Formats: sequence, structure tokens, C-alpha cells
Amino acid sequence: MPESSTLAIPGRNDTPRHLAVIMDGNGRWATKRFLPRAAGHARGVQAVRRVVEACGKRGVEYLTLFAFSSENWRRPEDEVSLLMRLFVQTLEKEVDKLNEQGVRLRVVGELSAFEPRLQDLIRAAEQRTEKNNALNLTIAANYGGRWDILQAVQRLLRERPELAVAPHEVNEEALSAHLSMSWAPEPDLFIRTGGEQRISNFLVWQLAYTELYFTDRYWPDFDAKEIDAAFEWYRSRERRFGRTSAQLAQSE
Repeated sequence: MPESSTLAIPGRNDTPRHLAVIMDGNGRWATKRFLPRAAGHARGVQAVRRVVEACGKRGVEYLTLFAFSSENWRRPEDEVSLLMRLFVQTLEKEVDKLNEQGVRLRVVGELSAFEPRLQDLIRAAEQRTEKNNALNLTIAANYGGRWDILQAVQRLLRERPELAVAPHEVNEEALSAHLSMSWAPEPDLFIRTGGEQRISNFLVWQLAYTELYFTDRYWPDFDAKEIDAAFEWYRSRERRFGRTSAQLAQSE
């Protein structure tokens, strides 16, 4: 079974192995301060640096950040252009630091929609950091959970066309192997900043058993202290995966 389909050991947990984050609130952070939305997105990059460092120090193995959804193309054209420029600038400036920290960078999503220069920068960053293993950092860009499931089905049928006439042979293991993050375990903890309480088409398949944590803190203000608060909440959760508390107690 691919690693992405594995579930954590039931019971109480210390540090999440895989943390997934929707970085929400950049624009509202800026508006609240009478600043252009661009200022919020720029400050959001600083928050990414802080969170990457904090996760590395706390023993998180996988960090997945939702940077740009497939629905974000609907935003005003000037803001989309800004986000694309910021993506390029961040890749140009941050890859050296990530490499020095032993961070492996991957970008998942429908990347063909991006301009060639950005696609080249993504490929170069992935190749440069591919041997690092201190932290697996994944950026979801032009990504959608439904897209991910759909493309997994399409890839599975291309690889095994006989399944089109034998749908009963399609199972979770076969499909999971073709998801865009098939190499990663399912997230243990999901954090969404900015006050909204929904997953917004992020890792729809993978979040089935994930603990969901929502905070009103805007992403530009998110830091190690906020990470620690989320992790403390996570430690209080009993992850049963369908079992009862009594069963967990017997297995300990």
C-alpha cells in the first residue's frame, strides 16, 4: 500500500508527522492596516519562513502549504499577476536557504497553467533539493482536491485500461498510488488561519482522518508560538480511526 494511504497509530500523539496548512488572511491582514493586499502577501512569505523553521525544529517530517488553489484564478487579474510574480521571486530567493536547511521542496498541482519561466524555476528547485531529508516541504499551487482525485483516476486508467471494464477491481490502494502526493503519509494535523472553518478543496482525499484546527490569526501573524498552540491542541486529541477508547486502552 502506498505510504499516503497509511494511517497513524491510533491513540494520543506528540508531534504531527505531517502538517498541512491553508495560509489564509493575507489580504485581510493588509486591509485591516490600510495597506495594499500586496503587502499582506509579501508578509505572508515571511510567515512561511518562520513556520518552515519552526516545523524543522519540532521534528515535523512533512509540511504541506496551500499557496494557490485552482479557484484562485477567479481573483482580480492584478492580484493573480502579483501572486505569480511573488512565486517567482520567492523561488529565486529562498531555494538557497531551504537547501542549506536540508529541506526538500516539491510543488504539486496543475503546473502546466503557469508561465514557462515559473515551471522551469519549480523544476530547478525540486532537482536542487531532491536529496535533502530534514523536512519535506510541499507547496500546493494551482491545486484542487477534486482535481487531484480526477487526475489520479485518469492516470490509473491509462496505466491499467482493463479496469474500465472491471470497475470492481478499483480500490483505495490502486487510486492512492496515483494521487499527486502518493509519496507522503496522510496529514495528521490540518491548520487553517484567518478564521474560516472549511477545507476549501484542499487534500480532499488525504484529510479523511486528519485533525482539523482553525484559528482566527491571519497568516502573516502566524509564528512558532501559534504552531506550539496548535500542537498542544493536537496532543489532546484521541485518534481512534473507527475504534473505541476502550479498544485503544487495551492496545496500549
